[in-house]
Amino acid sequence: MSDFWRLTAHEAHEKLRAKEFSSLELTRSVLDRIAEVEPKVHAYITNTPELALEQAREADSRYASGTATPLTGIPVAVKDLIVTKGTRTTAASRILENFIPPYDSHVYEQLRKAGAVMVGKANLDEFAMGSSTEHSAFGPTHNPWNLDLVPGGSSGGSAAAIAAGEAILSLGSDTGGSIRQPAALCGVVGLDPTYGRVSRFGIIAFGSSLDQVGPIGRDVEDVATMLQCIGGHDPRDSTSNPEPMPDMRHYLGRDIRGMKVGVPREYFISGMEPGVKARIEEALKTLDSLGAEIDTSLSLPSTEHALAVYYIIAPSEASANLARYDGVKYGFSDRSGPTMWDNMEQTRAQGFGNEVKRRIMLGTYALSAGYYDAFYLKAQKVRTVINNEFAAAFAKYDVIVTPTSPTVAFPIGAKVDDPYAMYLNDVYTLPASVAGLPSISVPCGFSEGLPVGLQIIGNFFDEGRVLQVASAYEAAGGWANQVAGL
Repeated sequence: MSDFWRLTAHEAHEKLRAKEFSSLELTRSVLDRIAEVEPKVHAYITNTPELALEQAREADSRYASGTATPLTGIPVAVKDLIVTKGTRTTAASRILENFIPPYDSHVYEQLRKAGAVMVGKANLDEFAMGSSTEHSAFGPTHNPWNLDLVPGGSSGGSAAAIAAGEAILSLGSDTGGSIRQPAALCGVVGLDPTYGRVSRFGIIAFGSSLDQVGPIGRDVEDVATMLQCIGGHDPRDSTSNPEPMPDMRHYLGRDIRGMKVGVPREYFISGMEPGVKARIEEALKTLDSLGAEIDTSLSLPSTEHALAVYYIIAPSEASANLARYDGVKYGFSDRSGPTMWDNMEQTRAQGFGNEVKRRIMLGTYALSAGYYDAFYLKAQKVRTVINNEFAAAFAKYDVIVTPTSPTVAFPIGAKVDDPYAMYLNDVYTLPASVAGLPSISVPCGFSEGLPVGLQIIGNFFDEGRVLQVASAYEAAGGWANQVAGL
């Protein structure tokens, strides 16, 4: 079996252009890898080998005609809450188990225009609600570095597919850390763009003011290339930024001497594993050696409130978004009851998993009469305070650097029955999500044989600077393109 699946997207593109192999051969290599390791990893809910081979043939035609792009012929995994016309999209929920979308999401349209090849729909926590990919109606995904451990979540399937060589690039979605945290735990690169940078059209909604689609890959260049493809204005999404998309690859490989890097002291809390702290400190020394000015005196005092803010706002929005699953319009339906209301209750009781039910209940309570002002409105006010603190910080610093996760990957089942412990896994990623800021997780070494992630946060629509710092660190750190030895 060829090992083309080990290549980054930019390496594969150059070899495809040089006709060292075809897109069909590259795709078959990835499909063979999926067949070999997928029974152990379970990165996918639905595999699409026939579609992938058809798209690979189209890609080879584009190379022959000279119309290929950097993503033409590149095998990609798509998180299974991103709708794909004619291909099952489940959001990892029984309530959508047999849903076949009649249209494509904006991001998948962009991938197809670029000539990318979809090899499957990646596993996730149901409706993206979780931090471990254990809350999937189709079973958990396993971390390729240690199959007894979680890959993180909710985009655990998208991250594990990259780490295991089951795709060369993938799409995830991030509401409170769901790209960056699994990227950190799986030792890959994951970028959560500024809210509004990438269209949410065709994304099955969880928290509408927080949801954002972003790329996961083996190195920063691949992630920048994919962001370039999927970003930009889409009139079908009212929150889509109307500004032209800048060239993200322009920022790669540039010097970071003199750049000011803030390190917030609130992120170095009790509960952070010693090995994680050690790797972050080493990463800061690397950035210092590259000429960046590191300042560890930065304070973001409302950081501790981001967790509470998120778990009021996100469930509130989820309770509204998931009201559409009533057994009438589409999806699973139980019609055995005597009344419409009985049928709706049974449909939702059977179709939703426990974590989804928990968040619907939290959100409904927070929005209910008598509690709206005390919870939801107050959370929105604190959200504004968090935004203002970040704005003040970015008046002084170019980027902010933090750990991505306080721990490395943990055992499957260890936290699934303790929601609060599970929610704390996103304590470092939630503030940037609440503020809508761009942030990336890049590998920065290992602790006890497991990957550790470094988070770089930028100002609104300043993905370029985030990528610049990430690219410089990656080149000096040497942790790019690590493939788990399954």
